[in-house]
Amino acid sequence: MTPAPIKPLISFAYLDNIDIRVGTILTVEDLPNSDKLVRLKVDFGDHRRSILVGMKKERQNPKAQIEGQHSLCVVNLEPRRLAGEQSEGMIFEIGYADKVVPVLALPEKPVPNGTRAG
Repeated sequence: MTPAPIKPLISFAYLDNIDIRVGTILTVEDLPNSDKLVRLKVDFGDHRRSILVGMKKERQNPKAQIEGQHSLCVVNLEPRRLAGEQSEGMIFEIGYADKVVPVLALPEKPVPNGTRAG
C-alpha cells in the first residue's frame, strides 16, 4: 500500500468540534434490504445509538468478530438515512479508505463507555 497524500491542514478549533467517544458494540444485526450494511447498537454509557456500517463484504461474520468490542465513534454527526434506516453516528474503521481490509479503532485498554477522545 502507498499512503495517500495528507489532507489540507485544519485548526485545532475545527478538530475540537468533532465529538469522538468510546462505545461498546452491543449487537450486530443484518439489514436484509442491503447487501453491505449492518446495524450496530452501541452503548455510550448514558445512551445507546444505532449506527449503520457497510461491513458485510469486509467480514465473513461481523456479529462474531466485533460484537462486544469497544470502538471509537463520532457521535455528533447529523443522522443519516441509509437503506431506509437511520444511522446516528459513525464508527471508526482503519483501512477502508485505503482499500485495506478494515479493522476497528480500539482503545488500548478498557475505558468507560462515553469516554471522549482528544
